[in-house]
Amino acid sequence: MAKVNTPRWGWALTGSGHFFKECLGLIRALDHVDLFVTRAATEVLRMYRQDLDLPRSTRVFRDTAASSPPVGNFYYGVYHTLVVAPATSNTVAKCVFGISDTLATNVFAQAGKCRVPAIVFACDTAPELETEAPDGMVKVYPRRIDLDNTERLKSFEHTTVAETLAELEAALAARKRELGPGASGP
Repeated sequence: MAKVNTPRWGWALTGSGHFFKECLGLIRALDHVDLFVTRAATEVLRMYRQDLDLPRSTRVFRDTAASSPPVGNFYYGVYHTLVVAPATSNTVAKCVFGISDTLATNVFAQAGKCRVPAIVFACDTAPELETEAPDGMVKVYPRRIDLDNTERLKSFEHTTVAETLAELEAALAARKRELGPGASGP
């Protein structure tokens, strides 16, 4: 496969509802996105009654194969950035410990192996959080292990960890500036 002329954003959705709708809004604001939808994210789409309704330039890959064939695109320069948002504590833990058994964790591993910068919007970032469940706001209390794994992920090369929606938006804006004029998205 030849290198692509316009590298794309890779964006992995996991099974978290934490700012899920807002993350979909951020995806819709970008051009040239490949969306990696895990099986858990498919369930969250249904629970939160969301449809993808994405720009025409978006390609959607679903977690339907054990080997996650789309990850091969990382080897050929198809992606300039990977975003994993929102990222469950399960996804963060698997990323930290090198387990790549879902589409999201597999693309994260391949991005790292190919030195593609990653932005991870971790959900469990404070001892107490409010988050939106399908029927409204709820309080959650992340475990110490969840908080520790978020901290560990911050030490990974080429990885930016966002702890808030504002930090995710800032990380996306910073990456667009790094990419320069013509970067996909407003």
